[in-house]
Amino acid sequence: MLDYLNGILDSKSTDAVTVETGGIGYKVYVPLSTYSKLPNAGGAVKLYIVEAAAGMYGGVISLYGFLTNEERDMYMLIKDEVPGTGAKKAMEYTDKISKSFADFKSAVLSKNASMLSDIFGFTKKTSDKLIAALKDKIASVSVSGPEKWQSINAEAENTVAAEAAAGLVALGYKEAQARSAVSKAYQGNCGITLEELIKKALKHL
Repeated sequence: MLDYLNGILDSKSTDAVTVETGGIGYKVYVPLSTYSKLPNAGGAVKLYIVEAAAGMYGGVISLYGFLTNEERDMYMLIKDEVPGTGAKKAMEYTDKISKSFADFKSAVLSKNASMLSDIFGFTKKTSDKLIAALKDKIASVSVSGPEKWQSINAEAENTVAAEAAAGLVALGYKEAQARSAVSKAYQGNCGITLEELIKKALKHL
């Protein structure tokens, strides 16, 4: 059983790469979130591997690779626990979740389907399915880094920030998107006017 591959990136495409190690080239499927962080061909790379059997009687072994154990653990949790989710569908989900593993975990634990839809782009049906399947299991998965959206609610208590977020919602943006944009534009600038804040927030949408 492979745990990881440490070698030279021979070639890459948006869905798979070839890693050469020990004179052997291994084809490894990767999510877009991993692909975007890979070096150019010829660079050194280390991928954490999941082996998945496919084909009749499981005769074909495919390799799926991730840059961190965190990504791999989340991928395995989704593939193993979410009904009707095969290896490639789990890759798609992991790519979306990579925006913030901490926020995804928090959203599942708090059963916040709206956050899963607004921030991660899941449909309501998929959001509900993820919560139902993972709410009792995701607590055991370790994630690093802070929640990217944890400060949004606190800043929204500020009158100007709250009014700016409401203004963006009135323009047709989703509430989570509006709050995220306002959070990025606000940056603790207590003297900013409502008009200035909305203009800056629009640049983040």
